[in-house]
Amino acid sequence: MHLISRSFSSLLLCLSSILSFQPAAQQTADNNILLQEVRIFDGKNSRLSELSYVLIQNNVIQHVSTSPIQADATTTVISGGGRTLMPGLIDAHFHMMMTATPLHVALNGAEGYVNLLAAREAHNTLMRGFTSVRDLAGPVFSIKRGIDEGLIAGPRIWPSGAMISQTSGHGDYRQLHELPRASSDHLHYSERVGGAAIADGVDEVLKRVREQLMLGASQIKLAAGGGVSSNYDPLDVAQYTEAEFKAAVDAAENWGTYVTVHAYTPRAIQTAIKAGVKVIDHGQLIDEATAKMMAKNGTWLSIQPFLDDEDANPFPPGSENRAKQIQMTQGTENAIALAKKYKLKTAWGTDSLFDAKLTTRQGAQLAKMTRWYTAAEVLKMATSVNAELLALSGPRSPYKGKLGVVEPGALADLLLVDGDPLANIQLLANPQQNLKLIIKDGKIYKNTL
Repeated sequence: MHLISRSFSSLLLCLSSILSFQPAAQQTADNNILLQEVRIFDGKNSRLSELSYVLIQNNVIQHVSTSPIQADATTTVISGGGRTLMPGLIDAHFHMMMTATPLHVALNGAEGYVNLLAAREAHNTLMRGFTSVRDLAGPVFSIKRGIDEGLIAGPRIWPSGAMISQTSGHGDYRQLHELPRASSDHLHYSERVGGAAIADGVDEVLKRVREQLMLGASQIKLAAGGGVSSNYDPLDVAQYTEAEFKAAVDAAENWGTYVTVHAYTPRAIQTAIKAGVKVIDHGQLIDEATAKMMAKNGTWLSIQPFLDDEDANPFPPGSENRAKQIQMTQGTENAIALAKKYKLKTAWGTDSLFDAKLTTRQGAQLAKMTRWYTAAEVLKMATSVNAELLALSGPRSPYKGKLGVVEPGALADLLLVDGDPLANIQLLANPQQNLKLIIKDGKIYKNTL
């Protein structure tokens, strides 16, 4: 009994420590905020505005003007001093439960501990200026609920729930000694906690998709091809048949939402598109014919700046995972060139996994996109364009209102940058120093002015 009490006390201390990192919003949502003398990047235009004034009422931007706005006694007035006001950033490919959690912990760790790590990372994500994320695999529903109810601070989350994978697919983390699995066998840990869902055949795919929708998924994620971090699916392997994809698409569309897939190769991508999949995440190994097909069908590409550099997940030299990583990263330049050539609808995300140090470079990975795009194009991608992608969830979107822009009627998710990110996007790589004000849903979470 003494040991149980001591363990429980340790858990409470750990929880207290984690929650101490989650500052309560400094402003209640029903108070007004007036931002004075700011220059605005509105999420759409490539230039900053003249000195402007922005009035927030409750959680919505009510008025934007180049003339002073009068404030009443209930309004919190903040002088921007000519700094840049911009929409909160959006990461279109995120894994809250895994981004800062080591792989061995994600696959074997106690659920409570993994949730505590994710709660801390939710706060860190918001403090980096990311006010919204599209979460593309992981049991994130409890963390999302905690954020939405104000228990912890964090971004808005569009959850996919478990990534649905075929046997031997990118989401199958079983070991070989666990095969074959009889119908009476226990589920793998990753399935029990809701990180992955193994489904083979149309009927099983339908069931797993509907389960995620029941849990609250805003979109559905399937593995369509081989992955780098998984051990038993070579990169060239195409996963799922067109009929299986179609089953997932039909089930999602019945709920007014869509399917996205993890895929690198032409065959995997083309099979998914033929079945009605609307978004391809990654796409590093696409070819010209695949890019043309995506353009013709209006298929989104959610790209990540994967290069063999300081942001690459560390895999042992000489391992199969490392070989797959090199092959995949070598395709990034060509994939982005094809995306630009065929004017694909292109979103941006990080997909950082299993490394607390890498996830701190979220803003730096955004800035890295200027290798291929102008700073204005990159900032539009991470604000208004990514917001369009989030809107594909339709009635399954967990948050109602316009995001990614600074304009009347939009939700008040805003950042005040000490400098001009259009001229120096590297400012966003150091959020602790350069983000002076962070507002989400009309509440102030950081103010160092």
